[in-house]
Amino acid sequence: MGFYSQKILPYLIDWSLSDPSLAKYRQEVLANVEGEVLEIGFGSGVNLSYYPEHIHKIITVDVNPGIHALAQKRIQASSITVDHHILSGENLPMADNTFNSVVSTWTLCSIENVEQALKEIYRVLKPRGRFFFIEHGLSNEPNVQVWQNRLTPLQKIIAGGCHLNRNIRQILENQFDTVSLEEFYAEKAPKIMGYLYKGIATKAR
Repeated sequence: MGFYSQKILPYLIDWSLSDPSLAKYRQEVLANVEGEVLEIGFGSGVNLSYYPEHIHKIITVDVNPGIHALAQKRIQASSITVDHHILSGENLPMADNTFNSVVSTWTLCSIENVEQALKEIYRVLKPRGRFFFIEHGLSNEPNVQVWQNRLTPLQKIIAGGCHLNRNIRQILENQFDTVSLEEFYAEKAPKIMGYLYKGIATKAR
């Protein structure tokens, strides 16, 4: 990772994803998290404030050491113990059937091999374990899709590999046994960046 990725991009991500307008979505996604928890793409630790009170420890992964440095203040202020690993979600060192819950918020857009990452998430979930997510991706409006496709090459450069045009529903349904999700535009966000997928994917066995 270069200077931009480790020293500048983390601040841009923290600034954009700390927006108060996103708080309600985080609360809704994390409300039913339980048991052993893994968070993919921990970033600057914004989710720590939204986990239920009964969650006392989480294991986290993020590929960018620069952004984890920004998380330290939130980790120290939280009652939740964070066991962090600097690595990609594409290759998790955890054993099969380890977690009751896996969490991802605005992360699947930027993982290079997202299909492999979802296979890993599925693998480390326990039977009947659940994957809680909110992600942005491909709009259901063709005129918006055109611009998402046009701008994704630039977005990948300036936003750490972020894709505007991933069909989150499709890639989740290709991997998980049951997927329940909502699709909608975020408030106060441009349509090309603000089409959201929020829900839960469940591993049957």
